[in-house]
Amino acid sequence: MASSPKKTDKGSDIPSTIQRSGRKAQETWSKTHDSAVDSYGEGERAHRTAFSALKHTHEKVGDHWEPKEKGKKGPSDEQAATGNRDSDKPTAGGVDANASKKHLQEVARKLDVKGRSKMDKSELVDAIQKANDRATAKARA
Repeated sequence: MASSPKKTDKGSDIPSTIQRSGRKAQETWSKTHDSAVDSYGEGERAHRTAFSALKHTHEKVGDHWEPKEKGKKGPSDEQAATGNRDSDKPTAGGVDANASKKHLQEVARKLDVKGRSKMDKSELVDAIQKANDRATAKARA
């Protein structure tokens, strides 16, 4: 029998990628989401706000979120740095695009991304994002 989804204090389901993450990621997302629900109501804006906060302290690695390296907290990509949630500019999907190339190569190695040693930073970000999407889809199946 499948367990029921975890809920925030406001009763919203916590996304599965966050359920598979550590306690700190779950708390960050839940508290921010519940505060955003108080401000904006339930829905997409509250979810986007919660993910935005999570991306400042965590990065998506495969099918879950991991804390960023010590001293490396902050916006995960150019879009997150602007704070403009109404922009059509894409995000890096939880990949810490502002991390060093060395760090991105380590994440790509963890995700078994082929050809990572020959990729530049933007190629690594794209490859990690695709690997994350595949891992998440597999975990949800």
